[in-house]
Amino acid sequence: MKRIIYQALVRLWGKGRLDSWDNRSLSYLKDLGVDYLWLTGIARHASGKSFVKGDPGCPYSISDWYDINPYLESKDSERFEEFGRLVKRIHRSGLKLLIDFIPNHVSRDYQGPLPHYDYCDGDWTDTLKLNWEDPSTLEQMKAVLRFWAAKGVDGFRCDMVELVRSDAQRELIRDIKKDYPDCLFVAEVYDRKRYREFSEYVGYDLLYDKCGLYDILFGISKGWTSPRSITRNWQSLSGLQGRMLNFLENHDEVRLASGDFAASAQKGYAALGVSMLFNDASFMLYFGQEVGENAAESSNCRTSIFDFTRPEGISALYRSLHSKSASPSILGEEREAILNKYRSLLAYARLKEFREGGCWDLCYCNEKTSPEGFDPDSHFAFVRYSLPSDKGKGRAFLVVCNFSSTALKCSVSIPSELSQACRMNLPESAAVSVPGYDVFVTELPTEAF
Repeated sequence: MKRIIYQALVRLWGKGRLDSWDNRSLSYLKDLGVDYLWLTGIARHASGKSFVKGDPGCPYSISDWYDINPYLESKDSERFEEFGRLVKRIHRSGLKLLIDFIPNHVSRDYQGPLPHYDYCDGDWTDTLKLNWEDPSTLEQMKAVLRFWAAKGVDGFRCDMVELVRSDAQRELIRDIKKDYPDCLFVAEVYDRKRYREFSEYVGYDLLYDKCGLYDILFGISKGWTSPRSITRNWQSLSGLQGRMLNFLENHDEVRLASGDFAASAQKGYAALGVSMLFNDASFMLYFGQEVGENAAESSNCRTSIFDFTRPEGISALYRSLHSKSASPSILGEEREAILNKYRSLLAYARLKEFREGGCWDLCYCNEKTSPEGFDPDSHFAFVRYSLPSDKGKGRAFLVVCNFSSTALKCSVSIPSELSQACRMNLPESAAVSVPGYDVFVTELPTEAF
């Protein structure tokens, strides 16, 4: 089932405090169609030391798993009380909460009982690698997860899982799910050859499809690959598609609207249509993405996780949500239009047909027939549908994504075998008009067999 996850770095929202995630912020997310709020930077990390990266330090360099970053509290020594109130607000709003779990390493100044080596992986020089050969590591990590789950956390985004023993992670997840069966575990994983291992053996609920769909959509935007690769990726995933987590941004990747990706939010709409709506994979947004945040304040097109910074789009979004005026002038006309586009696509993503319905790739029956027509090297088309049942008739939606700069006006063929598969009579074709770099969605007329 498709879930919508919204990632945000706590210290960059509003005043950068736990209570900045107030009812207005949470109501906005719920209205947007979000299911889970992933708050990055909750557990206490190294800060103010010579080895830390940036000013406040990196949220992935944990110095105390049983504390919250002091800079997130509004009143001295009340951060856990404030966190408890935040959890209640999140749940009252109808959302669920994810936080980060980092099983591979801790900060260089970590003082707790977790066994670790005296070296780090790669250039993570502010960390020390954990020793998973020591059996106490598994028990200590179980205790960490239970600590946060008992405080109302609904799931964990698990960092760099490929660097940790699979058998240990399997036991960890199984043990936590005995007490918290609905706890969601999301794996940051990059080796496509290990997808099935982490899904079926280890037991992760969702896996990053970074080295699959993300890299393909990035490559299409750069002209390096064809939309035909989307089909190949879908076919290779087979039954794992529903366990994937698609995204176009997160804290590790460049912003979609930046010069290193699509160069503008508008030029990323076709990629957005595929990533959010194709198949029943879950989808993740990074805060500010929905208003075209481009990390212009950054030298590497990423919103920094190492510094206190003020990204313009994120700041404008927060101010607009907390303005007493109903005018969209705080966001500005362009950002408001981008947000409306995201709202419209997320409204489709909430429908049954897109959350859990069937999916049919149309590219095989729409090979290029003329210079003005559908071209699988520039366009991608699919249908999402629900089957008729005793509770009502089925529905079908056509989605066409235009990855070229030229507007597409054509007739998209719909094969008879799709009508057989969805047990409804569909039209043989549908006329579409899609501006350059955009996505077109329409409900198809249906008739019962």
